[in-house]
Amino acid sequence: MKTVYLWSLLCLLVIPISCNAKNHSKSELAFRTEKSHQIYTSKTDPNTKNIQVALLLDTSNSMDGLIDQAKAQLWEIVNELSYAKCGHYKIKLQIALYEYGNDRLPSKEGYIRQVLPFSEDLDEISKELFGLTTNGGNEYCGKVINTSINQLDWKKNNDHLKLIFIAGNEPFTQGPLNYKDAATDAMEKDITVNTIFCGNYRQGIETMWKDGADITNGEYSAIDHNRETIHIATPYDDIILQLNQKLNKTYIYYGSQGSKKMSLQAEQDSNARSYSEANAVSRTISKSSGFYKNKSWDLVDAAEDENFELEEVAKEQLPKELKGKSKAELKKHISEKSNERKEIQKKIQELNKKRIDYIKSNSKKDESNLEAALINAIKTQGRQKSFSWEK
Repeated sequence: MKTVYLWSLLCLLVIPISCNAKNHSKSELAFRTEKSHQIYTSKTDPNTKNIQVALLLDTSNSMDGLIDQAKAQLWEIVNELSYAKCGHYKIKLQIALYEYGNDRLPSKEGYIRQVLPFSEDLDEISKELFGLTTNGGNEYCGKVINTSINQLDWKKNNDHLKLIFIAGNEPFTQGPLNYKDAATDAMEKDITVNTIFCGNYRQGIETMWKDGADITNGEYSAIDHNRETIHIATPYDDIILQLNQKLNKTYIYYGSQGSKKMSLQAEQDSNARSYSEANAVSRTISKSSGFYKNKSWDLVDAAEDENFELEEVAKEQLPKELKGKSKAELKKHISEKSNERKEIQKKIQELNKKRIDYIKSNSKKDESNLEAALINAIKTQGRQKSFSWEK
């Protein structure tokens, strides 16, 4: 991550690359003047397509049900997105989280807090969601959209899928910044704003939630945020949870934060179980997907990176049973755990196919919750950029 200071005209050369070889976009030369501020940039793998999702959640008093749905449905949302395809490209999911409209947040910031910048760390995302609490406040939709646009490290290439989801139940017009200006800014940066009104569909239209989405050709939806998430138990759940225990034993922590991050993994397993066994199963499915990577603290994931150097790992920052092993012994151990993990993940994915079929046969489709609103919008907008979803 680099910090670049710009004091004058910034020229950005944007060269989009389509997912499909047949779709060739023209190069664009975009000029814009920036005020003096920090811009955070990171390298983008040319063989990777990003799905960037910023969740802006109202955490005022009446939104307990919304937060509960976010906690309960996170893993099913991740699972559905994990099936994304885009030609030969590798898909990377990044999720950012904001809360707004809470009296505990600083008024000078517009009652807004960045809970988490764009992150691929699903355990951290789960941890922060479970840490959210509600309190009465002022809900400034335009302000929080604008803040997320300016603070987050959005990809410059327009072939990435860049989405904002804002959920709440107060008029979209509140606050010091006009929502139309914020949405127009998003559109100019190829960021789509999707609005989720927690309440009556018609009321959301009357309070301008639909207009907020229409400006960027986003999706407007209304959900019953107080509806309890229904988890369907299946005959495959117990086996999948047993495999989760075996999966956890394939992780080898390292580094100053390794032990703590492994504890966080177990804590989020427990948080998922606190909703239901079926939710814990959904999390296990996520852990078997390509989106669940922990190379910052797990040697198995880290070793997949060609730039990783095992020699640079301090012996004192390894598990006790590995500190006395030679480099060759460590490599062998990592390889064995890697093979073991792949085999477990394969079994989980095979069981999940049967689980999905069972759920489809034993439940009615629910289009009135947070999960449905997010997935429907992401798939609709993803297809416009040649993303597809295959199970």
